[in-house]
Amino acid sequence: MKLTVIQGDITKCAVDAIVNAANSSLLGGGGVDGAIHRAAGPDLLAECRMLNGCPTGQAKITGGYRLPARYVIHTVGPIWRGGNSREPELLASCYRRVLEIATERGLITVAFPNISTGVYRYPKDQACAIALKTVQEFGQQRETSVHEVQFVCFDDENFRLYQQGLSTTA
Repeated sequence: MKLTVIQGDITKCAVDAIVNAANSSLLGGGGVDGAIHRAAGPDLLAECRMLNGCPTGQAKITGGYRLPARYVIHTVGPIWRGGNSREPELLASCYRRVLEIATERGLITVAFPNISTGVYRYPKDQACAIALKTVQEFGQQRETSVHEVQFVCFDDENFRLYQQGLSTTA
């Protein structure tokens, strides 16, 4: 599995699926969630309404609508509460569940945002380490159709952390 890091807007990624760092309602919000809903258009919200939400650490798939990506895989990251409320386990589960769904659908390329590091305040360095470790382990331990994972960083700090993380594990 090829891992790359880019800095930019995940709504512009022409991949099989982009990942939405959603809230549990799946009905849109701020940050990457709001940007994805705005770019995809109202049909995404209509489909999300039929999904009845999503628990933290889980994921659900919808169409991509007006996005260049064919699908959106919505996952609900944990809110940072100091690290003793299963946050690392739940964050790792987000990445695993997305890759499981992508594999079930036969998807080849997936783009992840920085899950939980915005308004959910997960420490960026810890979130980066969990993301890289979980995705790498998934690719090594399971048969998967996913051949490329992009980590799409909106801000400079996450971009630097992911570049450093990938260079030390390559």
